Amino acid sequence: MSGWRVTPDVNLYFATTTVVRWRPVFSSPAYCNILIDGLKHCITNKELHLHAYVVMPTHAHYIMSTDEGKNLSNVMRDFNTHTSREITALLLTERKSSTVRTFCEAAMEDDRGNRFKVWQRGFHPIAIESDRFYEEKLDYIHNNPVTAGLVEAPEQWEYSSARNYILGDHSMIQIEFLL
Repeated sequence: MSGWRVTPDVNLYFATTTVVRWRPVFSSPAYCNILIDGLKHCITNKELHLHAYVVMPTHAHYIMSTDEGKNLSNVMRDFNTHTSREITALLLTERKSSTVRTFCEAAMEDDRGNRFKVWQRGFHPIAIESDRFYEEKLDYIHNNPVTAGLVEAPEQWEYSSARNYILGDHSMIQIEFLL
């Protein structure tokens, strides 16, 4: 395995984005839709290929790749920046002061000059270099809501590509099948 970084010789990755301090931001559809819209934007405008995903209350997992010559790190940086701004704007509109305060404190600790910090640093890409590892990560992603006790079957979780794979439901977001 190539480990926790994007390398030029591999173009398929399992990745995770996690909310700072594990705040359960994605417990309502409005916030989940910000992530989905961000992914759609990256698919359309940044040459991102989404092969699997799940949005959990505190984090999200993905299997993704990019067109040759596109840097996945840059795509994810742009995705995190955009979704962070959208999430923060909605939190401010809804006056969710506790979560806003958490993101403000995290930004001050990060010392990068930002007003808010929604995402933990990095997206922890792990190169997928075999069909077996791909299938393991696909199963992990789809079973994450079941393991967490949120649903009884993977396809019951609305914000997961399990619905694409099991039900053929692409209404949330179009993904690209690999196997």
